[in-house]
Amino acid sequence: MSASLSAIRALPSWLLGRAAAHGRALVAEALAAEGMKMWHHVALSAVSDLGPVAQAELGRRIRLDPKDLVGVLNDLQSAGLVVREPDLTDRRRNAVSITEEGRRLLKRCEKAAREANDELLASLSAAEREQFMGLLIRISATDG
Repeated sequence: MSASLSAIRALPSWLLGRAAAHGRALVAEALAAEGMKMWHHVALSAVSDLGPVAQAELGRRIRLDPKDLVGVLNDLQSAGLVVREPDLTDRRRNAVSITEEGRRLLKRCEKAAREANDELLASLSAAEREQFMGLLIRISATDG
């Protein structure tokens, strides 16, 4: 027995996937206007929160494969947004820190991402947004 397309499209998982894809596209477009890619934004945000942070720890925290993280950090460093220096506690490791230029760009990107999310949720009232966010947190098994 096979499910019809309309039955599949009525599944919460299908609808969540579609909404997530739409949200990612809106945020990616907003970040691109600032010259930033999604993973670059994630890494820069984490470095801002955690830095100086060991490169390996950064990869674990954002759940990005070490090989992919090296490319992202190379791009961020080339753009003058982060610096990698030997970790003072273990010279075999690199510690990653955000630069002032990185902080300025991150602030613009955070504003762009908020605006993209506002666009995503524009059809919801403030109360509906609050309820929706609470429900998303519950079903995604995160703490917000």
